[in-house]
Amino acid sequence: MTGHTIVGKSLVLPRVAAVLLFVALAGNFAVHAVAPALTRLDTDFPDYLTAARIVADRGEVDRLYDNAWFQDQMRRYHIGKPSEGKFAPFPPPTALLWVSLARLTPLDALRVVTGLSVLALAVSVTLLSRILGWSVLDSALLVLLSGVAAINAVRLGQPYMLVSLSCILGYYAYLRGRPLLAGLCFGLFTPIKYFPVVILIYFAFCKQWRVVLGGAAAILAVVLVSIGLLGWKVHQEFLSSVLGMHLVGQLSMQDPFTASFQSFDTLFRRLFVFDATSNPHPMLSSPELSGPAVAITKSLIFCTAIATLIRLARSAGERAPPASIGLLGILVLLLAPATATYHFVLLWLPIGLLINFLLREGARAFAYFILGVYALIGFFPYRLSVHFEGDGALTLLAYPRLFLLLAMFMACVIFVWRPRRGMA
Repeated sequence: MTGHTIVGKSLVLPRVAAVLLFVALAGNFAVHAVAPALTRLDTDFPDYLTAARIVADRGEVDRLYDNAWFQDQMRRYHIGKPSEGKFAPFPPPTALLWVSLARLTPLDALRVVTGLSVLALAVSVTLLSRILGWSVLDSALLVLLSGVAAINAVRLGQPYMLVSLSCILGYYAYLRGRPLLAGLCFGLFTPIKYFPVVILIYFAFCKQWRVVLGGAAAILAVVLVSIGLLGWKVHQEFLSSVLGMHLVGQLSMQDPFTASFQSFDTLFRRLFVFDATSNPHPMLSSPELSGPAVAITKSLIFCTAIATLIRLARSAGERAPPASIGLLGILVLLLAPATATYHFVLLWLPIGLLINFLLREGARAFAYFILGVYALIGFFPYRLSVHFEGDGALTLLAYPRLFLLLAMFMACVIFVWRPRRGMA
């Protein structure tokens, strides 16, 4: 291998221990992700499949965001638990995602998606090893250390492994001198899952216009196909009502105070907004503080990130893009109004690029800190922290994933701003 190893002679663990760790992680993934997805239908996937069935049957797609009607369709198709079903906050193109599987039984459709997700994981490992110059074992450990993220992405039938793979493919194509193809890969899933847009925005600031052109073409194509097949009305409803509520962390049929979102939006609601049913014990009953607290916190983080990216570009020059994409990946999830465990498979590329950059800069302590926090996010016993939710100031302890993300972000900021040779 040509680069640094994540686990090997350069760390405490010898190579034999790394192999044993891989076997344990792979076994854990197979038992808790693949096996359940092959044998039973859980939440989340029924929402995707119901929308696909409605489209395939030329149903009333204008009513996708009508929760009661959508649940009636779930009962009609005998998919999942209708009482838990809803299409919001998915963008309209999401309804087209699994149309090709709409005629399969729900469990068979999930099995196909599970196979695609496992294949996406395997291809991601292979491409990351080539992008980073790591062994396949090291890349596999990075991916599997995402823990509950990878497990839930498969078990719940979420498409995020495919989205993560599209980003990895895009970056690989960029390194291979195929900017248009890179942009197409970055843009393909952007109208469905927004994360890749941050990479396109970064390439726009770097004036990599062929990448941006490819991304814009892919986004436009998906949106036009969606409008052509679903009509404008459902897109208008998404833009006028669904998207705005999503951006402030208020999702239909979900508790706006829930710590499961692990966002600053719900944290400050928990701390400052009294609700007799959902939040009877805030730290301070001052609802007027919640909005400003969110705005100030996110603004400070965003401005810090911009300043850090500018300094990184000036100090690291051509070495800056991998670290910048790594920082931006962390930033997106840190500022998101609502995240779930499976969203963190989107960090495979950003964290890999960031760790590789830090190792090449000789910042081993920072690299291993990032890796350790990333792994902790993947395997934190969240069932322990949930007991603190809604308990005054102790609510802070119910947000471990949010603060671990913040710790990774701050480590990146400190590394970039501390004076040292080669990055002055």
